[in-house]
Amino acid sequence: MWHIRAFGELDVLTLEEIYRLRTAVFVVEQECAYQEVDGVDPQCIHIYKTDDTGIIAYLRIVQGNPVSIGRVIVREDRRGTGLGQELMNQAMEYVHTHFKGERIYLHGQAHLEKFYQSFGFRTTSEVHLEDGIPHLDMEYKEG
Repeated sequence: MWHIRAFGELDVLTLEEIYRLRTAVFVVEQECAYQEVDGVDPQCIHIYKTDDTGIIAYLRIVQGNPVSIGRVIVREDRRGTGLGQELMNQAMEYVHTHFKGERIYLHGQAHLEKFYQSFGFRTTSEVHLEDGIPHLDMEYKEG
C-alpha cells in the first residue's frame, strides 16, 4: 500500500522504520559515514510503500526553495522488481499536482542517471563525488 504523509502525520514507529531503512542503505550498505537524520524531514512529504514486512520503498520531497526529491530507496530484497519505477511514478504524480510549473531538483547517484531521465529529469552538472559516490545534479520542469 502506498502512503503519502507530511512529517507531522508520521507515527513514531513509521518514522523509526524510515530512519532504519535509510541508515541501512545510505550509511551501512553504501559505507558512507554522514548525518543521515539531517533536520530536513519536517519540511518534507514522505512517500513510501508498505507490505506485511514493513516499508519496502521510500523517498522524500523537500518542500523548500528549491523543491527537491531525495532519499530514493528500494529495500535491498525488493530491488529489480519495478518498485523504483512505481516509487518515482508516485513522486511525479505528487509533483504534477502540488508543484505544477516549478522546477524540481534531484541530486542522484550517477549510475541512476538514465532511470531519472526516464521521468523527464535532465542532467545539469558533471559527475562529482559525494561521500565517495559519483553523483549528478538533475532538474525537472514541466512543459
